[in-house]
This record gives sequence, C-alpha cells and structure tokens, in this order.
Amino acid sequence: MAGSPTARRRRLSIELKKLREQSALTCAQVGEALDWSGSKVNRMETGSGRVQPSDVDALCRFYDTSDELREFLKALARQAKTRSWWQVHSSGVPEWFSIYIGLEQDASTLRQYQCEVLPGLLQTEPYARELHTCGSYLPPEDIERAVRVRLERQSMLSAPDGPDCWFIVSEGAVRRVIGDHELMRVQLEHVLDAVERSSATLQVLPFDAGTCPTTGSFTILGFPDPEDPDLVYRDGITDAMYLEGEPHVREYNRAFDELRAAALSPRRSIQLIKNAVKECTR
Repeated sequence: MAGSPTARRRRLSIELKKLREQSALTCAQVGEALDWSGSKVNRMETGSGRVQPSDVDALCRFYDTSDELREFLKALARQAKTRSWWQVHSSGVPEWFSIYIGLEQDASTLRQYQCEVLPGLLQTEPYARELHTCGSYLPPEDIERAVRVRLERQSMLSAPDGPDCWFIVSEGAVRRVIGDHELMRVQLEHVLDAVERSSATLQVLPFDAGTCPTTGSFTILGFPDPEDPDLVYRDGITDAMYLEGEPHVREYNRAFDELRAAALSPRRSIQLIKNAVKECTR
C-alpha cells in the first residue's frame, strides 16, 4: 500500500473510477442509485475531496466487490486522512504543491528537467531561500517554512527506498548567479557532493546543444505499483498542472529522452560544473 496520504488518496480515486467503469455506469447513475449527487461521485474519483470510509463501503456494496477489496479501499480512505510531515509547515506550502510532495514521497522514479534553476532536491539552504524571497508575497516566517520543507525533502536522495532520480539541467541554470558568486560556488559544490553521495544521475544541457524540446521545466514521477500510473508535474507561480494518461506521459517521456540524448554525459556534466565552480572563485 502506498505510503503517503496523497498517494493513498490517488490510488483510492483510481480504484473507485475503475469499479464504476467496469459497471458501465455514469457518475450521475451511481449517484442516483445511492441518493447522492453525480458530482459527489466525480469528486471521489478525481481525489478533489475527502472520502469517508462509510461512502467507500456504500460504493463497494453497490458495485458488489469482494470483502477483501472493500476493506482495502476503506483502509485507504482512513489513511488518506492522516497528516503528512510537511503539513506541519502548511502556511509555507501551498495546497497544489503539497499534493506534489505527497506523490514524490512514494515515487520509485523521478525524472526532472530544469531550465531556469537547479533542482529543488539539490539546492542549498541559502540558494532555496534566495529563490523563495525573490518576488515572494509570503511573510518571512512562511518563507522559512517553505525552505525547511525543501531541505527535508532532500533526504530521499540517500534513503534506501528513495526514488531513482535522473536530473537534466540547462547550462543556464548552472551559470546563472543566484544571490552572489560565493553563494553559487557553495551551491554548485553542493550539487557535486549530492550527486557523488547518492545514486542520482545528473546531466547538463549545454548552450550549444541545438534545437531541443521547448517544454519548460517538468517532472515525471513513476510509482512501484503498476496500478499507480506515471504522471507529469509542471508548476508555476501560483498553481501547478498534473498530467496523467498514457498520451501525456508518453510525449513527456519522449521529450525527456531527447533532452537526455542532447545533454552532456554525466561525466562531462560534472566537469562543466567543476569549471563553473572555478569561475565563481575568480
């Protein structure tokens, strides 16, 4: 069973939708049969609201599932209501990003392309704080909470059950000076150290790589359970986009493969970053 409440909620919504589709019924038809609204059934299937175990029980009895499946789905509903560690810092973590963190915690693979800044999982505290402070509408205490969550997320890189991470960053993200040259020197050295100490793979997409997919930054998350399909995450300043479904994921996988082919090898990427460190010390 998936570990984080977010992943449990997602798995529950997937299973409930599957049961309805197997019954060849619409949300409106199920809602009418249970004296609910069709929108309530839809919310349960999209994970856009809390699902009560009693409602799951009613659905499973209506669909005539096995007792084992009914109890499993009710357990998912109960465990999806628990608070996650990052929700302690809730005022510094918007809801749309909280969803991502929950999914990230349960991912078995993480493939990320960053075209503007270095990956959050490889950032130092000063670098992360500088990014959160620049143009932020958050009060200082919420900025500190957001930075703390970012740093705590990084433990997954060295965790025995952490995801297999593959990062591609543009050379611009390496060269762009965030804060000042000393901050960037420490940040780039941290990237080198983090990659060396973990199983993560890092590639740099050089300025002269030629034409590449112009998708903007994105992350593809894969999950260990085949019942939990891969998804694509893209974020903005005030919201995020979650793309599911085989066509979306296939195209982003294709884009990632093209970026990976155009990027420098991991060895040459490390050398480029080392050169950038030297430039920061001049």
